[in-house]
Amino acid sequence: MLAFTALLLGPCSPQAGPLTPSGEAPAATGWRAEPVVDGLAHPWAIAWLPDGSALITERPGRLRLLRNGRLDPAPITGLPPVCTDCGQGGLLDLAPHPDFAQNRLLYWTFAEGTADANRTALARGRLDGRQLRDVVVLFRNADAKSGGQHFGSRLLWLPDRTLLMSIGDGGNPPISLNGVPIRTLAQDLGSHFGKVVRLTEDGRAPADNPFVDHPDARPEIYSYGHRNIQGMVLDPQTGEVWANEHGARGGDELNRIVAGGNYGWPEVTYSMEYWGPPVSDARSRPDVIDPVVVWTPSKAPSGLAIYTGTAFPAWQGDLFSGALKFRQIRRLQRHQGAIAGEQTLDIGQRVRDVRQAPDGELHVLTDAAQGQLLRIVPD
Repeated sequence: MLAFTALLLGPCSPQAGPLTPSGEAPAATGWRAEPVVDGLAHPWAIAWLPDGSALITERPGRLRLLRNGRLDPAPITGLPPVCTDCGQGGLLDLAPHPDFAQNRLLYWTFAEGTADANRTALARGRLDGRQLRDVVVLFRNADAKSGGQHFGSRLLWLPDRTLLMSIGDGGNPPISLNGVPIRTLAQDLGSHFGKVVRLTEDGRAPADNPFVDHPDARPEIYSYGHRNIQGMVLDPQTGEVWANEHGARGGDELNRIVAGGNYGWPEVTYSMEYWGPPVSDARSRPDVIDPVVVWTPSKAPSGLAIYTGTAFPAWQGDLFSGALKFRQIRRLQRHQGAIAGEQTLDIGQRVRDVRQAPDGELHVLTDAAQGQLLRIVPD
C-alpha cells in the first residue's frame, strides 16, 4: 500500500482553518474488479443512455458506443475537430441531456485549437444512430492558451437543468497569458481559467448566476479559485455538489462547490511547487472555502462518484474518488455529513473515471493506450 496523508474536515462548518492529518488508509475488502471492455485508447469518460447502452470518450478524439457489453468497432461520427496534440487535452467529458430519451441531445467538452492556441470548449449534438447531427459549439473559454496543461473538464447537470462545467487554470509556471502567470487567473473573475461555470442548456449564463451583476466578471462563473477539477458529482440526497481537483506537489482537494465560492488557488493552498517551496504561505483565509479533504502526496484525482447501489450496503452514500498517480480508488466514508475515514481500492492501473451505472454498479475507466472499462463487484 502506498503511504499518504489525508486531511479531513467535518460537515459544512464555518472556516475551520488549517486541517489536521488523519493517517493512512486501509484496504477495502470484499470486492473485485471485473473487466467489461478492453482496447480503449485513453478513455476519459462514460455516460449511460436510457436504452442501457453507454458512450465512452477516448481522449484522441473518438466517441465509442458500448451496447450489450460489446464495443461497436466504428466510432460515432460528426464530432467537431479536437486538438489531438494538446497534451492533457482532447475529447474529455460527456453528459446526455436530462431529456435525452426525447431529444437525443448529447453534450461534451473538448480541447479545440492548436498546441500553441487552445481552449476548453463545450459542444452539443443530436445522436442519430451512429452519427451526431446539428452539432454546435455552445461555449468556449474566452481566452486561448498555449501548451497542453490543465483543461479540466467535467460536466454535471443540476436539478434545475443548468449545467456545471469545470475549466482548469491553464498550466504551471512559466506558462503565462498577457504577461502574468496563467494560474493566477484562477482568482480573476474576468477570466474563465480556474473556474466552474454554470450554463443553460443553450450555453448561456443563467440570470441567477452569482456574478452576473458584477461589471468586471464573466457572467458564466459559478465558483473560482480552482486548479484543475477532474471529478464532479451531485449528491442525490442532499443536492450538494462535490468535486475533486489536482493540487501541484501535494494539496489535491475534495471540495463542496457552492455558488460564488472562492476555493483559494493559487493564493491559499496546501500545494508545493514542483521545484520545492510552498505555492503559498496561506493554507486558510476567511474569504476562502476550506477543502473537506486534502491529499498529500498527490494522488492525482480523476472521476468521482457517490454510491447508492445495493451490492455493497456498507458503501451507500460514500464517495469514490479515482487516483491516476496511485492507480486506485479512494472510498471516502461519510457519517452524518462528515468524511469519517478512507479506504483504498487498488486497481493497478491509472484510474481516469469512476461512475455509477443505472443498475447501481460502480464502473471504472483506466487511462492507457489499451485502457479498460471495469466494474466493481462483490468478491
